[in-house]
Amino acid sequence: MTPLFGTDGIRGAAGRPPLDPDTVSRIGSALVASLLDSGHRTPPIRVVVGCDTRESSPGIVASLNGGILAAGGSILFAGVVPTPAVAYLVRTLGADAGISVSASHNPWQDNGVKIFSDIGRKLPDEVEAEIEALIGQARSVPAVGAEISAGMAGRYFEHLVSTLPCRLDGMRIVLDAANGAAHRVAVDAFRSAGAEVIPLSTSPDGRNINHDCGALHPEGMARKTREAGADLGLALDGDADRAIVADDRGQVLDGDEILYLWARELVREGKKPTAVVGTVMSNLGLELALREIGIPLLRAAVGDRYVAEMMEKENALLGGEQSGHLIRTDLTTTGDGVLTGLHVAATVAVGGPLSNRPRITRAPQILRNVRVREKRPFHQIPGLTEEQSRCEALLDGKGRILLRYSGTEALARVMVEGTEPGLVETVAGALARRIEEAIGA
Repeated sequence: MTPLFGTDGIRGAAGRPPLDPDTVSRIGSALVASLLDSGHRTPPIRVVVGCDTRESSPGIVASLNGGILAAGGSILFAGVVPTPAVAYLVRTLGADAGISVSASHNPWQDNGVKIFSDIGRKLPDEVEAEIEALIGQARSVPAVGAEISAGMAGRYFEHLVSTLPCRLDGMRIVLDAANGAAHRVAVDAFRSAGAEVIPLSTSPDGRNINHDCGALHPEGMARKTREAGADLGLALDGDADRAIVADDRGQVLDGDEILYLWARELVREGKKPTAVVGTVMSNLGLELALREIGIPLLRAAVGDRYVAEMMEKENALLGGEQSGHLIRTDLTTTGDGVLTGLHVAATVAVGGPLSNRPRITRAPQILRNVRVREKRPFHQIPGLTEEQSRCEALLDGKGRILLRYSGTEALARVMVEGTEPGLVETVAGALARRIEEAIGA
């Protein structure tokens, strides 16, 4: 049986298993049952719930609410809020768990369920496995509508602004909210900090979330930043847990670039990190640039919860992914795109244009996505092991090959990094073709 939980919760086509009303209600019941079975919680179990702007989100919230109520819990519904808002509210309200109903950067037809612990962290694999086992035992119950609890979104807004080290008065910011969960709170936060905001994609209609906008399509934001003479551009994804930035010249900075920028700022503030946590996908250029300022890069598995787990283990202040999921442990427990954007803006307010800052020198890196019909173990794909060995010999110790499946989509990801762009392209193409021939959709 295919596991329900991927690298970032449960995700799929809205209305179809596992996001049909029957299964969703059982997910709610199983979460409450797991908390009661742990022996550390007593009824009523309180669950903070928030959602993004997809037209399927209210129905999923209602199904969850039905299951949670039937199992002896209650929900505090925050309404449409970013995923990191749910993590923050769980922790500060003393709730037992949190759920964000969102499919993040996926198209509107998809949705998902992301679960947070009482300390605002995404659940470890073993806890997800316990909940998944209980889902099969839970009974389906009717959906129950949920009323928004007053003041919850406001608490998160106040938190965002309170973390800023300085005002943003006089700054001009282009903000692309991806027609998603942060379409209000992000604009409000920047304006409250004193910035002039030029909003993009802030009119959700239930079906335009992430459509040709946001963190996956930052080119429009970058172009507008340059044309408007703005100091900074920021593009969020649908649930605003990731951020991509453009400097004053419209040059795009991904998560690796922002990590380096933020690390340098922490050094300037006298808070030099003992290490920065990236992932196996982090560019070699980030590792070398950090090394030059005396900070080692540690690599976690892909997924911001794995980054967070390694950060906790290593007591690291800063970490994140190329995709823009960035975490500063003194400010947040999970990736927060709005908070990241505010703090990048603060570095501009203090230190001047981003275009004048040192950048990492990227090693050539190619990521090929192959849509697949099944996620067969790579060593079972005929000829792939031999092809990978041949390609590694071509790289001659001057590059990396990483093969992995997406945890949220039916994709095989082929990442190749090296010193010679042409060779990197050749190797990535050869490996992608071998996978596509065997299991391509």
